[in-house]
Amino acid sequence: MITLDAIGAFTLIVGLLTLTPGLDTALILRTAAFGHHRRAWGVVLGIQSGTLVWGTLASLGVTALLTTSHLAYQTLRWAGAAYLVWMGGVMLRATWRRSSSESPQAAGARARARTEARTGAGDTLLGGWRQGTATNLLNPKMGAFYVAVLPNFIPAGTSHLGAGVLLAGVHILLAVAWACALIAFARVLRDRLRRPSARRCLDRITGTVIAAFGIRLALGQ
Repeated sequence: MITLDAIGAFTLIVGLLTLTPGLDTALILRTAAFGHHRRAWGVVLGIQSGTLVWGTLASLGVTALLTTSHLAYQTLRWAGAAYLVWMGGVMLRATWRRSSSESPQAAGARARARTEARTGAGDTLLGGWRQGTATNLLNPKMGAFYVAVLPNFIPAGTSHLGAGVLLAGVHILLAVAWACALIAFARVLRDRLRRPSARRCLDRITGTVIAAFGIRLALGQ
């Protein structure tokens, strides 16, 4: 049976990982700051669905293919990189496309509508879930992390699947708690982001961060 010491050590590791600013943080903050609360929670649920899948696959030894099969890892890496660069590029492109005949408010609204249409990013729980799930599952580093870390906390003679799902559940609980804090913080910023210029600025920052993650993934860093 898995020990409390093992759970505590795993909690510390994934807690530090959760608090480290990254793609998930940027995506949740940007979504919630725009007032898309249903979609923000959909993103959170999607990300954690991906975490549960990675934890389960790692427990069954399936994700070991990522470390043993160069082709499997490279295929997933390039697919993830392409998705992130595309998503970031759509956000950036939408902020620069403006019609001279439109007011800034109308232009901003049309740009956001185009971005949401292309990325499936309307204020819906399902749309956010799809985006969060795809972002997580197309990140091979998540699979590699679970392959490297999870087996060290599963004692011999213990059900790998049960222990792996339990530890993934710990990771999910911490991530959801952190997401609650991020969404609460984003609600404070919402009033300041009503101006189209502020929204464009946030989209440019978020789009750059997401695209940079994709480029970094493509470069294998």
